[in-house]
Amino acid sequence: MRSANLIRQLHQAVRSTAQPMSEPESTDASSQSHPLEASDRDHLDRMLARESPQDGDLADLARLLIRYDGFPGADDLQRDMQRLLSIWKLSRDELNQRVRGLWTAGYRPGPAGDEAVGSGFDTSEAEGS
Repeated sequence: MRSANLIRQLHQAVRSTAQPMSEPESTDASSQSHPLEASDRDHLDRMLARESPQDGDLADLARLLIRYDGFPGADDLQRDMQRLLSIWKLSRDELNQRVRGLWTAGYRPGPAGDEAVGSGFDTSEAEGS
């Protein structure tokens, strides 16, 4: 019983000294930005400059589509990803099918893997051997 009173007193003390949280400047969910948005913009701009995709471009676009799926923001990136699918005449299912085929055939990011959209973790197999 005594501990319940102590807990109640602590809660009251915390409530009386706590500062109210300030409201965010905008409550619009689409105003959120992704932590990787700037580097993802660079990748998308590079891909938009190509007439036809290379293997790495297909894999990068598939990763970006997964990353931003359901993300409440980065609308410009999401529009450009859909634009790329249209330019490359691919549906999302066709893109995923092609990328699965690439990985099955042994595709791995090249020397610029550290700049790739993914972590590149699985490409360092030969290092340290």
